[in-house]
Amino acid sequence: MRINQNFNMADENISNLLVVILDANPVWWGRAGNEDQQRISLTHCVDSLMVFCNAHLMMQHNNCLSFIISHTSTSKFVFPKDDSGEEISNNDQKELPTDGKYEGFAEVNDAIITEMKSLLSTEDLTDNQTTELPPTLLASALTMALCCILILKRINPLTPRRDIHRAEKECPVGQKIKSRIMVLKAAPDVSTQYMPIMNCIFAAQKSNTVIDACVVDEHSGFLQQAADITGGMYLKVPQTLALLQYLLWVFLPEPTVRDQLILPSSMHIDYRAACFCHRRLVDIGFVCSVCLSIYCQFIPVCLTCQTRFKLPALPLARPKKKKKENTAPGK
Repeated sequence: MRINQNFNMADENISNLLVVILDANPVWWGRAGNEDQQRISLTHCVDSLMVFCNAHLMMQHNNCLSFIISHTSTSKFVFPKDDSGEEISNNDQKELPTDGKYEGFAEVNDAIITEMKSLLSTEDLTDNQTTELPPTLLASALTMALCCILILKRINPLTPRRDIHRAEKECPVGQKIKSRIMVLKAAPDVSTQYMPIMNCIFAAQKSNTVIDACVVDEHSGFLQQAADITGGMYLKVPQTLALLQYLLWVFLPEPTVRDQLILPSSMHIDYRAACFCHRRLVDIGFVCSVCLSIYCQFIPVCLTCQTRFKLPALPLARPKKKKKENTAPGK
């Protein structure tokens, strides 16, 4: 009993922060709905994520949540909202849910639905009437998530919180924070985002932040590397209509308890890098010995650090021996 009490007290001193990033590329979701009726829609995907977020908050009373929408032109914090002083002072006048739902769950769901509708209705997609799919700004969303986690870890518990997001609530002295990021990816990878995404991955590794990846379409080499480097979980959902079941089964448990569960095994990881000259994924390339920039073809000067490479000396051509003409004897 004494061991169990100490274990429970240790659990109460740990706060788990989950940052959810949703790939809300409207062009991809629109095309996916028109091409395949058996594929999950954006509406059902948001519903599944809301249930997943509520389940995370329900696991422990001091769990924290942040929700980020990654769009083709911007990345935005959906929850928690950046409340002003007037909204905080009038917090008691907010209407409570009348359907018996827990107030915290209703606040999360309403914020996600409201901000999602606002973002999709105000976004102008008239400039993207081409056959090419506009890329999702995943790197900016990962940067925002890492900044949120860093602020929460470095905050002083004795300072006021009016200028900080509502998820960054007062944390008792001695309480530890475990953070992780869960990315729901829909649109395919774009090689131009290789460098900023890799910078985010190594920043997450340095800050001990786990990155989980849930992919609903084709495999993502970037997120495979992110999950492998940070110790997270990568899963390509085989049946998108059962997205909620996979979220609760694979991504709801904390990374510390996943070793005790039977989870899908990881497959081959695509570690191809994008060249700095054409932003194309290459299997074999040329690497600068100074700054480690990668190029798909040989260049005499590095485009990043301006280092001049010494060309190997060409082999000297040996003079060909002239053949002696055979002369008949006596002539």
